[in-house]
Amino acid sequence: MRNHLIIFTRYPIPGTTKTRLIPALGAAGAADLQRQLTEHTLEQVVGLAADISIFFSGGNQAEMQTWLGEQWHYQPQKGEGLGDRLINAFHHSETLGYERTLIIGIDCPEITGELLTEAFSALESHDAVFGKAHDGGYYLVGLQTVIPELFTDMPWGTETVLAETLNRANSFNLSSKILRTLHDIDYPEDLAIWEQVQIQKAAATKNAG
Repeated sequence: MRNHLIIFTRYPIPGTTKTRLIPALGAAGAADLQRQLTEHTLEQVVGLAADISIFFSGGNQAEMQTWLGEQWHYQPQKGEGLGDRLINAFHHSETLGYERTLIIGIDCPEITGELLTEAFSALESHDAVFGKAHDGGYYLVGLQTVIPELFTDMPWGTETVLAETLNRANSFNLSSKILRTLHDIDYPEDLAIWEQVQIQKAAATKNAG
């Protein structure tokens, strides 16, 4: 398999995950949302033409397997910050011989298998692919070859993340593809997006039945 999808997630321990949502959901509720979003994301990638790895923080591999099953590849996230974790994940994938690697989190429930297929197709003719998030960041990043400078000393969590990343990509003469803009679930006001996705899922299940 030439395609590799890496999913970043966290073991849902109350008080350690989705902390910005704790004021609205409580610690246990925020952890439960982390669980739901992770499981939803995995539902979307079933049947994808790619090897799939779950890069996790918190918990351990046995706990992750008990939670999500043994059919996935598991790898602990490595690095102090998000930039280091992305660099290490891309390096790991490249070392394994994959030609195209995508990394996503579980915060964007609007991601679909069709969108990921589109992203892998884009990497056949582009050096990089990004999924633009409404907040100015990105919900997906894909590369043929890791470029550490794209992620080093990045002002994560700001509305300039994607713009800064694209500037850096241009400085390396990388060709980039930008996918459609989607929403992340980061703050209480974003919960309406998750509710809408759940409504759509319920409607699709009912129609399929």
